[in-house]
Amino acid sequence: MEIIKREKSIEEINQMSPLIWAYIGDNVYELYIRTYLINTTKLKPHELHIKSIQYVKAQAQAEFLNKIEKHLTDEEKDIVRRGRNAENHHKAKNATFKEYMYATAFEALIGYLYLTKRDERLYEILNILFKDIF
Repeated sequence: MEIIKREKSIEEINQMSPLIWAYIGDNVYELYIRTYLINTTKLKPHELHIKSIQYVKAQAQAEFLNKIEKHLTDEEKDIVRRGRNAENHHKAKNATFKEYMYATAFEALIGYLYLTKRDERLYEILNILFKDIF
């Protein structure tokens, strides 16, 4: 078994908690942000870290979800709804409860698309977002 191979079936992924989608989505999204910054800037590592925080913090993710929502399919909106409504007992240090719920929903969408190997759609959504924020 390859360690990074995505081999769960759609049925298995659909039965996962949206918090699992958000868990992987958080990491996938941060990797895309960091990669984008490396490809488009000449910042040093510490500066890259500071810059990336602007885009991966809960408040920013909540805003990003609002910006892409009109571009989402009904299925994607349902994934977002499930992520937003997931019972999460954690709270970000510098975000409101509502921002944290919406950030979790955003991460759930990214994670779901990644796990279901819908890479083209994931790139499409991220490109919409990146055009708006960069």
